[in-house]
Amino acid sequence: MIVYDNQFNGNEWSVIIGLSIGIIVVYLLPKRFPKQIATVFFLCGVFTGFFFDHTLSVQPVSFYDVNDVSLFEVMDFVSYWMYGPFSYLFFYAYEHFRVKPSFIPIYILIWSLIGMGMEGVAAILGIFHYTNGYKFWYSFLVYLLVQSLWMILYYRFRGRWQGEPGKQPQ
Repeated sequence: MIVYDNQFNGNEWSVIIGLSIGIIVVYLLPKRFPKQIATVFFLCGVFTGFFFDHTLSVQPVSFYDVNDVSLFEVMDFVSYWMYGPFSYLFFYAYEHFRVKPSFIPIYILIWSLIGMGMEGVAAILGIFHYTNGYKFWYSFLVYLLVQSLWMILYYRFRGRWQGEPGKQPQ
């Protein structure tokens, strides 16, 4: 076990404040999706954050640690919820700006860069600690993959709330 810190301080407060701001922003935005779809879009970030953190940050791989120690702790669980507002805003902005399908690669590229910026800040704040040769920029490939999958999900659900012909709400 590696211990990076043993106090409740900046990285924990960053998680709490970041999550709080994200939830407030999501709550205050005009509603664009039915509640069930909005919940799915929010949980996309929580699930993918949890999935990739537990794929890349556990033994035998363990490319990075989250928060104060290399073992799983309660604040790690809280930090996964920070990905929820990120994913919701990804879908929200796509819908709000009515991005044309031909611009999806650029949209994903921009959001991957936003994700990298946020991860970079999180690393500076002590939320992420890279180990075993993992480089910060490797995460860019993860963001590209995840957000590409999110776009597939978006188009899978889009007809369900927009009432497109041939798509029946379920």
